[in-house]
Amino acid sequence: MAFDYNLDFKNLDFRSSPELYRVGKGEQGVLLVEPYKSEILPYWRFKTPEIAKESSEKIYQMFLEYLEQDDFVGADMARKFLQMGYTRSRRYANHKSGRKYEKNPQKESTKEAQLEARKNILPNEVDPVKAESAAIFKAKWMLAKTHDKYLQLLQKHKQLYEKE
Repeated sequence: MAFDYNLDFKNLDFRSSPELYRVGKGEQGVLLVEPYKSEILPYWRFKTPEIAKESSEKIYQMFLEYLEQDDFVGADMARKFLQMGYTRSRRYANHKSGRKYEKNPQKESTKEAQLEARKNILPNEVDPVKAESAAIFKAKWMLAKTHDKYLQLLQKHKQLYEKE
């Protein structure tokens, strides 16, 4: 089931209302779902491999703590932050500015203009430091997304709340 962007995220506490949470695809909702965003975001950093290692280890530890509490939403949010650590550091590894496209496709008004903007990718400028940060986050993300208890809680959450 798709992530529901129509919820009142400013006033929702997903710890007390996990039934409203939808996994969605990839990192959807990672900067919306409270109180997890506020708990995890302060530790999310990837500027250098040393910072990425410390950050990814802390977030992975939070992931494990959420699992211990059978808190699927918290664990999934930690998994999303690990994934985002990988994707963002990979983006900066490939594009020094952090921008992939000349124009932001999401700011284009028509579908055709969005598709056209996606064709204008900025050239790659490989940064080995950011690439190392990406690899560090990817390793923790893979551990999280394949963790047995996470997969069990994911299946249970989908059975209970994401029927359609």
